[in-house]
Amino acid sequence: MNLTNIKYIFLKELRSYFNSAIAYIVIVGFLAILGWFFTTNLFLMNMSSLRVVFEITPFLLLFFGPLITMRLLSEEMKTGTLELLMTKPIREHEIVIGKFLSAWALFFFTLLPTISYYITVALLGRLDLGPVIGGYLGLMFVGGVFISVSMLGSSLSENQITSAIVSFIIVFGLFMLDKVLYVVPPYLATVLEYMSIDYHFSNIARGVIDTRDLIYYLSMISFSLMLGSFALQRKRW
Repeated sequence: MNLTNIKYIFLKELRSYFNSAIAYIVIVGFLAILGWFFTTNLFLMNMSSLRVVFEITPFLLLFFGPLITMRLLSEEMKTGTLELLMTKPIREHEIVIGKFLSAWALFFFTLLPTISYYITVALLGRLDLGPVIGGYLGLMFVGGVFISVSMLGSSLSENQITSAIVSFIIVFGLFMLDKVLYVVPPYLATVLEYMSIDYHFSNIARGVIDTRDLIYYLSMISFSLMLGSFALQRKRW
């Protein structure tokens, strides 16, 4: 793995986000929706808590992931720039990882202004820092999984809309797994619960950093990126 190639792809895509309107539209839209829920919870319901932030953000990520990744590989395949890129001494997995990191960084910059919510709540009352750190760490991992899965979706089609729909279906399935446990047999419920992204996020959001949750997130990200790389290899040959 050539880190220089990954860094080149990462910086190129990150500049592409911020040199266009995409990054600003995504950030403003994301913060507007999240801010509405936060201020409603704070001023109308008199609840000085970040709980609503950690509950709503995974739901917003269902749309955020597919939207910011749908063009990353699909557009390059459709315009032929991917073939041009592959004529250079760069491997498929380096392209996928570099693009994934740029989208993940965009999510980080989108989430960063919500630190003001923490400051607001901390000024109004006592706030336990452990669950806050765990919550934000969990959101970054949830974002990483949704974005990596959406990268896989982007590698499957030259059509951006098709890629976004495929990505949404997969991440929605992961999001819903722990919500259908009561209708499946007990032996299957255990498997589905472990596969559910929301189950692991709820553990971390309580401020409990369990290695099993970290392994789950890192495995999901690695597996999705690996499948995305294989999909690119098949198109190359």
